[in-house]
Amino acid sequence: MYFIRFGTFDRYILREVAMAWVAVTGVLLVILVSNQVAGVLGQAASGQLPRAIVGAVIVLTSVQNLTLLVPVGMLLAVVMGVGRLYHESEMAAMKACGRGPAALFRPVLLLAVVVAAGLAWLTLDLAPAASARAQELRREALRNAQFGQLEPGKFRAFGGGKSVFYAESISADGRLHHVFVERRVGDTLEVATAETATHEVSEGGALHVVRLWNGERYEGQPGSKAFRRIRFAEHSIPVRVATGAQGAGRREAKTTAQLWSSGEAGDLAEWQWRVSLPLMTLVLALLAVPLAELQPRQGRYGRMGYAIVLYFIYSNLIGVARVWLEKGKTGPWVGVWWVHLLVVALALWLLHRQSPLWRRRVSVSPAPPTAALPPGGGGA
Repeated sequence: MYFIRFGTFDRYILREVAMAWVAVTGVLLVILVSNQVAGVLGQAASGQLPRAIVGAVIVLTSVQNLTLLVPVGMLLAVVMGVGRLYHESEMAAMKACGRGPAALFRPVLLLAVVVAAGLAWLTLDLAPAASARAQELRREALRNAQFGQLEPGKFRAFGGGKSVFYAESISADGRLHHVFVERRVGDTLEVATAETATHEVSEGGALHVVRLWNGERYEGQPGSKAFRRIRFAEHSIPVRVATGAQGAGRREAKTTAQLWSSGEAGDLAEWQWRVSLPLMTLVLALLAVPLAELQPRQGRYGRMGYAIVLYFIYSNLIGVARVWLEKGKTGPWVGVWWVHLLVVALALWLLHRQSPLWRRRVSVSPAPPTAALPPGGGGA
């Protein structure tokens, strides 16, 4: 019932922090998306990505990176929102009305719980699906960049540059005519010519097969007089292109249920990392309230530097704990949880220091004794 009975003060603090969180997270997201757009457009300009999937790749990668922005956005929003109250002496007025810094926790933690719940859905469900889809789009683009559709009148290199294809023309049924293929297999160079050829794709684009019809093939080593000439009615040239890591094999693309059921240390570390992001949002909100306290005549953004440094230390420690867990240096019960407990202890210490019990008592010198009046009051 304590969190349900919201008064004017609670709604005011909640609105102040929520608006700051939306603004900070939005600005960080715009900066991050701008960098992603530049990188993806550069890949599209160089032919590594088809222009048709540029927008989808940007959206999917933005969803993944949004999970990293929400916790730091919460920390900076609370520091900015509460810091403004201290800077403009609103907290002094609230203290005079009997509302101390402890009253800030109810609206701040309520917002943190709502944001952490949304982040949990984003991290545990939506982001892995977005990662899997983005990896699939990039694999398709990589396959097309390595082989692509064979076109007449153009030399096409594929198979890591070890094979070269050329066709003079193409008929309406898709059959290629007057075909030339050069392929290097180890130290042997193969050159084949054929009247017609077809291009087939299988295994989800990982295997390309060029079938040559009615032609000749020459085999030999460059610089050697020994070579072999073979006439054929049909000759198949398989080319397997690199597809990168499979989506199911990448931990970022695995579902949370797959990570939980897996016994691998790496999968467990990925699972704890995903759970840590919503938990980090709650811990940073708890830490931000005492951290935002400003001293008299201190600037409104005087604690922003401390907040950014603490966030980087926090996130880097989680990264270190994640690596230790992957390498088996720590057990799953230790994992990354010790980092959260360490930051919670820091927040409680700051709260204890901020409380009146921690402040030094100001010693007041006793007033000088009043001179005793003579009997009768000294009156006339």
